[in-house]
Amino acid sequence: MMSNSKHKNILVKTVGIVALMTVFVFAMVPLYNVFCEITGINGKVLVSKELYESVKVDTSRKVKVELITSINRGMPWDFSTDTKTLEVYPGKLYEVSFYAKNKSKSTITGQAVPSVAPSQASFYVSKTECFCFDQQTLLAGEEINMPMKFYIDPDLPDSVHTVTMSYALFNATSKDSTAALGQ
Repeated sequence: MMSNSKHKNILVKTVGIVALMTVFVFAMVPLYNVFCEITGINGKVLVSKELYESVKVDTSRKVKVELITSINRGMPWDFSTDTKTLEVYPGKLYEVSFYAKNKSKSTITGQAVPSVAPSQASFYVSKTECFCFDQQTLLAGEEINMPMKFYIDPDLPDSVHTVTMSYALFNATSKDSTAALGQ
């Protein structure tokens, strides 16, 4: 039979492990952002309206841009874009629109997480406006068209002919706000 001190030791270790796991969960997003910034993986892109003002358009070539949307399992929204592909001149500002509709009977907040492939292209994709910068809250049945303005830097390597920008939509509704709304 175990003594009380052994039980306390096991309890303290278990609580410590749970506490570390909780801290790790909250640290994941900042750690992921740092990792993406260092490696250029998963498409963290530049955001600068001022930077665009000094960019020259390169009409000597075009780059194919593919736009992909996906919805995380359990997210009761429609999420799409009518523009699946477009040919762009590097340095020229383009605007595309994304559509979202909350199909549920409650208010839901969504967060679109962007990604760029190939990963080296993420250094050359700049957005001046994007729905992915902020969470989007839609009432039950509400729908919205969301703009995204971007340009491809003319310094994009000539070996990159296609850039894929994908957006994964996740439910970002906090349990506290859902409870406060009586949902």
